[in-house]
Amino acid sequence: MKKIIRNKLYDTSTAKEIAEFRDLCGGDKAVTEQLYRKRSGEYFLAGEGGSASKYATPSATGGWVGGSAIVPLTYEQARQWAEEHLNADEYAALFGEPKNGDTKQNVTYSLSTAAMQRAKREASKRGIGVSEYVERLIMSEH
Repeated sequence: MKKIIRNKLYDTSTAKEIAEFRDLCGGDKAVTEQLYRKRSGEYFLAGEGGSASKYATPSATGGWVGGSAIVPLTYEQARQWAEEHLNADEYAALFGEPKNGDTKQNVTYSLSTAAMQRAKREASKRGIGVSEYVERLIMSEH
């Protein structure tokens, strides 16, 4: 499945599927979703469902029919989706073990204008905030 959303291409054939959720409990309410990560680090869902699911679309003859969609997600939205739909081990494999009491600390640093502009640009490309982008840079292993 391929879709351009806000001038960005989302393609299930080139992105990596990292998780899947199936809720087949209600026939017309059945939903299947796959969580994908693009090479750029962006996340998206590819979902499909029956005529009474959140993926339903209006029928040309009236009523509703099953449908499908691609939904871009921020890192936080992808993490939240995983928390709601995966077991603890699957979640930890994708997003790491949650840390009890892990708190944030406000700090102040001076950066050049060029560095700050680049950080904003790169964070925006990934659908995350600048603070999260800088934290990922610091925490990444090289």
